[in-house]
Amino acid sequence: MSGSNSFRLRCSLAAHEMDVRGLAAAAFPHGAFVSVSRDRTARVWVPNPSENQVFTEMHCMNGHSNFVSCVCIIAPNETYPRGLIATGGHDNNICVFSLDRPDPLFTLKGHKNTVCTLSAGKFGTILSGSWDTTAKVWLGEKCMMTLQGHSAAVWAVVILPEQGLMLSGSADKTIKLWKAGRCENTYTGHEDCVRGLAVISDVEFFSCSNDASIRRWMVTGECVQVYYGHTNYIYSLAVFPNGQDFISTGEDRTLRIWRKGECSQTIRLPAQSVWCCCILPDGDIAVGASDGIIRVFTESQERVASAQDLQAFEDELSKAIIDPKTGDLGDIKIEDLPGREHLNEPGNRDGQTRLIKEGSNVEAYQWSVSDGRWVKIGDVVGGSSQQNSKRVMYEGKEYDFVFSIDVNEGGPGLKLPYNVTDDPWLTAHNFLEKNDLSPMFLDQVANFIIENTKGHTLGPAPTSATDPFTGVLPVPPVFSGAGRYIPGSGGGDQAFGADPFTGGSAYSSSSALKATTNIFFPNTDGVMFEQANTTQILGKLRELNNAAPADRKLSDAALDSLEKLLHLVADQKSQEQPTAEQISVLWRTSHWPEDIVFPVLDILRLAVRHPEVNAQLCGGTEGSSLCNHLLGLMSPEGRPANQMLALRTLCNCFSGSHGRALLLGQRDAVLSRSGDLCAVSNKNIHVALATLVLNYAGRLYGQPTEIEAKAQCLSVASTALEVVQDKEAIFRLLVALGTTVAGDSTAKDLARSLGVNSQISKYARVSDPAKVGECCRLVLDELQ
Repeated sequence: MSGSNSFRLRCSLAAHEMDVRGLAAAAFPHGAFVSVSRDRTARVWVPNPSENQVFTEMHCMNGHSNFVSCVCIIAPNETYPRGLIATGGHDNNICVFSLDRPDPLFTLKGHKNTVCTLSAGKFGTILSGSWDTTAKVWLGEKCMMTLQGHSAAVWAVVILPEQGLMLSGSADKTIKLWKAGRCENTYTGHEDCVRGLAVISDVEFFSCSNDASIRRWMVTGECVQVYYGHTNYIYSLAVFPNGQDFISTGEDRTLRIWRKGECSQTIRLPAQSVWCCCILPDGDIAVGASDGIIRVFTESQERVASAQDLQAFEDELSKAIIDPKTGDLGDIKIEDLPGREHLNEPGNRDGQTRLIKEGSNVEAYQWSVSDGRWVKIGDVVGGSSQQNSKRVMYEGKEYDFVFSIDVNEGGPGLKLPYNVTDDPWLTAHNFLEKNDLSPMFLDQVANFIIENTKGHTLGPAPTSATDPFTGVLPVPPVFSGAGRYIPGSGGGDQAFGADPFTGGSAYSSSSALKATTNIFFPNTDGVMFEQANTTQILGKLRELNNAAPADRKLSDAALDSLEKLLHLVADQKSQEQPTAEQISVLWRTSHWPEDIVFPVLDILRLAVRHPEVNAQLCGGTEGSSLCNHLLGLMSPEGRPANQMLALRTLCNCFSGSHGRALLLGQRDAVLSRSGDLCAVSNKNIHVALATLVLNYAGRLYGQPTEIEAKAQCLSVASTALEVVQDKEAIFRLLVALGTTVAGDSTAKDLARSLGVNSQISKYARVSDPAKVGECCRLVLDELQ
């Protein structure tokens, strides 16, 4: 791929009667490619030797009874020296074709829903993905294994060059790495459905998503770069032979060429959905779209289309109708748009878009670096004269405002995106939770938003001294310092107070202690969250109660009851017993609205340590109600403070016999829901999750018949270790692993088969804190 020229149209092929959904460069003949379509056909296209720009249809294949949605090429072998073509469709089947017959050689049946993605590997292996949430590995005419683990449709699969490694991307927003039929890794980061995957090398790959982002991943799990440029769903990716540059297509009507990590060229198409792309052997690009046309673009001047064809393409593009609601151009205030004279100024970059007013119409133009001029790309419809067209791009999405919030003096600001249609209070609340900041500043942040967007529910940017697009909210040091109420915290600077394993403020390794001395596991005592600042909890409770809706306000008697209960359960030396009325008030209040319930949950997590409260809330039918309530608060879409406190409450339930019995009985549901929180980027949640797994492992120690329960502990711990970064959470997960396998040969075999050894080996070298490395080495010794 040359780095200087721009891609220009080579040819347009009226290839199919309906959307072109898949493309793949063919093994034979040289320069050929295959297309598949909703018209139920697959077609082979070859370069026309008499016309340098054009491709000719060589072969048409039929075999599906419904739309065809994907295609891959099986490499040539002795039996099939020209290779084979595999197609997947909405009839749930995979058809495998040769180049010398129109009907399939054989059909692979096994999926229960649409086959939407295919990849071919060595020795004739095919990997398929389906809306039935599974991926399947095929060899010859047989399914060798089914890969189960995704919770939604598998939209993308690819086989990595290293033998045995496979990737799948799903509508559940995750990517999974598979080896020998087992999930080796789960990659989280995308905020919406994963639609495409592309191999860079043995150790790197790209992914694209409906969240309008492209991510570059290491196979080991790290996301090393995120690329933004598209303004809508991204459907497909392809990588140039240099392994660095790539292309992408999506729902924003564009093909984008990326060089050295930047979008260097944007080519708009006269079709809304650009479904697929592939790179041909000569470096040209083929794309398929919703208008049934395949377009080929080239850097080579010798293969560029004729001037007549280029003009026809530009004319077709200029007649396109653009709806701003697709996210392509943002909202439009027609009366503020400039006229045609705006096009006299050159653009700043290739693909830059400008809107101009032409009478009562709005026209969209794109800057072409290669032509040195503005090219019309369509007429805009549906623009609102009451909406602001000056939008700000942040993380692949457009906003009316993106404020910079200064938290630490001299440090980088935190970005707060906001649309005028958003609720400022909800936006402020979500901002505080996302950045683990004190909820006591809700009013300040919300009022800042209101003040700096005043009068802008409709209309242009504000004229106040604060720039609304780079506005700065000065925040006092208390915003992120000591003295604020942190749900679940004690009164000091440490969110967790004393180290639960040593009783001190931090773990330190004695110089006299040898690494082979195992002081870490098995841990059967359980770990509780004991620390509390009752003054701050009560202060926040009364503050939120004062601001609560009238129908949710607590009476003075109820507040007094909660205060007495809190002081009683916080002092574990107290001989006083909680009353039934106090426990009843606590239970009722724990169902406060989710945005204000967190101080009550803080009281609850302390209270369940008390034998009387543990017995009443964890026993009988009340126990099931408590468990269901906490699991509801732990929904992945829930508030992080509530998720964390619900997890801590479950951990503290282990302090009493009724709580232990409840959680062992509800183990599958509790650990499954807890595992869902691995993807939440919050260290406090990760520590609480690790502690919960550790407490379960402690109760299962010495029970070799509970292998299914231990398997779930290993699975959740293994999944968590893929994403957790906090050293304390990692340490507790290591203790949980050690406790699970200690003295149980079956559990050890299971851990080895899950690849726990290789997964945790990197922690053996950790020296800060020393306990992580020491515990890891002991777990590895246990698994030898």
